Amino acid sequence: MGVLADSAIREMIESGAISATPAVADAQIQPASLDLRLGTRAWRVRASFLAGDGRTVAERLQEFEMHQIDLTDGAVLEKGCVYVVPLMEGLDLPHDVHAVANAKSSTGRLDLLTRTITDGGTEFDRIGASYSGPLYAEICPRSFSVLVRPGMRLNQIRFRKGHAVLSDADLKALHAKTPLVDGTAVIDQGLGFSVDLRPETGDLVGFRAKPHTGVIDLDLIGHYDPTEYWEPIHSKDGRIILDPGAFYILVSREAVHIPPDTAAEMAPYLAMVGEFRVHYAGFFDPGFGHANAGGEGSRGVLEVRCHEAPFVLEHGQIVGRLVYETMEHPPERLYGAGLKSNYQGQGLKLSKHFKPV
Repeated sequence: MGVLADSAIREMIESGAISATPAVADAQIQPASLDLRLGTRAWRVRASFLAGDGRTVAERLQEFEMHQIDLTDGAVLEKGCVYVVPLMEGLDLPHDVHAVANAKSSTGRLDLLTRTITDGGTEFDRIGASYSGPLYAEICPRSFSVLVRPGMRLNQIRFRKGHAVLSDADLKALHAKTPLVDGTAVIDQGLGFSVDLRPETGDLVGFRAKPHTGVIDLDLIGHYDPTEYWEPIHSKDGRIILDPGAFYILVSREAVHIPPDTAAEMAPYLAMVGEFRVHYAGFFDPGFGHANAGGEGSRGVLEVRCHEAPFVLEHGQIVGRLVYETMEHPPERLYGAGLKSNYQGQGLKLSKHFKPV
C-alpha cells in the first residue's frame, strides 16, 4: 500500500503499464511522480469538458472544437481560452493501481490552469484502477498567454496502491518523531498551514499578476523581468485585501518538511473560510524541505485566486492543509538531492521563468 516511488514507476514503464511516444526520458521520473509531456497538436475548444462515462475525449472534441493548432514550431495559448492537448504518455494500469494528476509547481505559479482528462472520465485529474487509454491535458491560461512546444511538461501524475493517507493520529506521531513544520503543528484532517503577512524583514508579502502583459515562453528560465508581469504587494499591518478575479503569489508562515518515506498533496482547507481558492500545484515529493535532501524546511508557495467578493486575508490565517501519504517504498532519489529541484529551501518565490526579485 502507498504512493509508488521512482523505482516502481520505472517498472511500470518496462511492463507497458506506462507507454509513451517518444519513450519516457529519465528526467521525467520524479521521486513520487512522473512528468507528462505535451504532444504536437492542440485543440481550441468552446468550453472545458469531461468525456463522461462510456465516451472518449476524441468524440467530445468533435462537439466542442473551434480549431486545431500545430505546436511543432511553437504556438501561443492565449489568456482566457481553453485548449486540449493529447499527451505523449498513455496508461494501461493494473487492477490495483490508481492515479492522480496535478499541475507542476511552475505551471501553478503562472496561473496556468492545467488538468488531466481521460476517456470515460467523470472527474478531472483522477484516474481509476485498470484504466487503459490515452491522456489529455486541458490548459486554460488565466493570467498570462504562454508559448508552448511539444515535449513541455506542465503536469505530472502520481500512482497509488490502496488508501495511503495518514490519519491525524499517525500524523501527530510522525510530527513527534520528525517535526513536519518549524512551529506548532495544526493537525485536523491533515497538516494545516497559514499565510505569512508579517515577514521577518521588510513588508513585501506577495505579488499580484498584472492584467495586460506579454507572452511567456515556457522554455526560458530566469529570463523575464518580474516588474513587467507582477505587482509587488506590501503590508504594514499583517493583512491584505484580495481583489475579485485577481491572482496572487503568497507564502506560508510555516516551513514544511516531507520525510523520505512520505509524500504529500496540498488540499483546500475549508470551502467556507473565505472567498478565495488556494493551490493549483499540489504535489510535495519525498525530501521536500527535509534535512536528508539538503533542506532546512521549505515554505509552501500559495497560488491564490479571489472569487466574487473582496476578502481580507490576515497574517496567520489557516488557508490550506497538507495531506500526507505513506510511500510504498522510499524513493531512490529525494527531492532536492541530485535532482534539478528549483524550489528546495524556498521562501516567497515566483516561477523559475523570472529573474530573482
